[in-house]
Amino acid sequence: MKKIAQLSRREREVMDLVFAQGEATLSQILEGMEKAPTRAALRSILTILEGKGQLKHRQEGREFILQPVHSRVEVGQSTLSRVIGTFFGGSLTQALAAYLSAPGTKLSDDEVAELREFLDKTKTDKRPKKS
Repeated sequence: MKKIAQLSRREREVMDLVFAQGEATLSQILEGMEKAPTRAALRSILTILEGKGQLKHRQEGREFILQPVHSRVEVGQSTLSRVIGTFFGGSLTQALAAYLSAPGTKLSDDEVAELREFLDKTKTDKRPKKS
């Protein structure tokens, strides 16, 4: 799994906005932020995110259009791995148990069937184990 850079709260907020839209301009990001920073401060954050390999841009006229470098799935996998490692000692079982035992968490019959199918497939999958 690719190593995705750890981000500050503000950097995550920017990335969430860009992911939600697929791509965004500085103005669009500013509009979507709670307690938005100045344009100059946001430009600095965007430069940092590009330096960390999280964003790329293209220019259309005077606007820079920002896009994520990694897919939502890649970032999600990396983030989930970090959460499981940090809060559950690397145990997926403990993480899943904590999630499923939270008040209000309900799985539909279709979700349960999908999870069972995925677990069965994973169990019989002959890929080499990661060390």
